Amino acid sequence: MPRYLLMTLLCLAPLAHAAPAPSPDAPHDLAYSLGASLGERLRQEMPDLQIKALIEGLRTAYQGKPLALSDERIEQVLTQHQAQADNTQNSPESDTASEPERDFLLKEKQQPQARELADGIILTELKPGTGAKPDAQDSVYVSYVGRLPDGTVFDHSNQPQWFRLDSVIAGWRSALVQMPVGAKWRLVIPSSQAYGAEGAGDLIDPDTPLVFEIELFSIRK
Repeated sequence: MPRYLLMTLLCLAPLAHAAPAPSPDAPHDLAYSLGASLGERLRQEMPDLQIKALIEGLRTAYQGKPLALSDERIEQVLTQHQAQADNTQNSPESDTASEPERDFLLKEKQQPQARELADGIILTELKPGTGAKPDAQDSVYVSYVGRLPDGTVFDHSNQPQWFRLDSVIAGWRSALVQMPVGAKWRLVIPSSQAYGAEGAGDLIDPDTPLVFEIELFSIRK
């Protein structure tokens, strides 16, 4: 965790050099300026960030108090977020998606009950779940149907199967860690989170978004 905070503060360091001569309000103004600049950057990069949790984590770490999450969990969350950010930066949807894909994704976003996850995956909950959620290194026991944008089934499970989350496409990894056991979801996965510009043999053409219906039955550590 420290390296992420350090990188953020280093990005804000020029503010200190640009500040006027010290005044009685200088400590307050510096703290406020750092907070305002950090807030502006986070608003642009992560508009759905939970501010209350952000402030809680910042205050607790700054005061040296015990954290609500373990170091391992914090490292896992930050690593996963950085990987998603790197993937988006290297192949942003707006630059790589073909016009048919953009039209398809836009249409899917407008469907009732659909909501978009941070990495562009479109989620519709078909059945709620109340169980635990898997971690990125867990195995999941699921049934699924995979379809192309035109509705053609390209893959399905005849019965539930086990998959390690670190061995499936990026769209599955990022979505299923947010999925509780017992849930059934419909996921529309952009090509950048699936098989990208290479496609997958004769089954999936390049730059093809995929639609999955997935039901999560169990988790194995």
